[in-house]
Amino acid sequence: MNVPRSIFPRTTVFMILGSHDMFISPAYAQAAGGGDAGLGAFLPLILIFAVFYFLLIRPQQKKAKAHREMLAAVRRGDKVITGGGILGTVTKVINDQELAVEIAEGIKVRVQRGMIAGVVPKDGAAPAGAGAPGQQDQPAGLLGGLFGGRK
Repeated sequence: MNVPRSIFPRTTVFMILGSHDMFISPAYAQAAGGGDAGLGAFLPLILIFAVFYFLLIRPQQKKAKAHREMLAAVRRGDKVITGGGILGTVTKVINDQELAVEIAEGIKVRVQRGMIAGVVPKDGAAPAGAGAPGQQDQPAGLLGGLFGGRK
């Protein structure tokens, strides 16, 4: 067997065996002492998920629930704003998915219920759920005032 020679006798042994036992033994020593590090390693991930839940996911779920309730409450005679920004009056509820909306005198279009962005209140106040910039009723989420809520 042709063994590579070195000026250091131990490196010749490592080159023959192909293992580095002197580098492995400290790793075993470290692994033996860290028994409860498993939960400590996941704690930052758990905290990040909690922050994302309370600042992003939960407010979005509330907003989606309010939008679903608003869509379920759309009736004939309501003034609505479509997703494209067209104002009109609901003239007929065709089925659970479609509405007939009059956008001008004598011009009626069929609109999917899900494409209604908001319902204009009867008293002429700001549209509910239209998402008009600068007309928010309350800040979005826990830190909404800090990140673009009320000014």
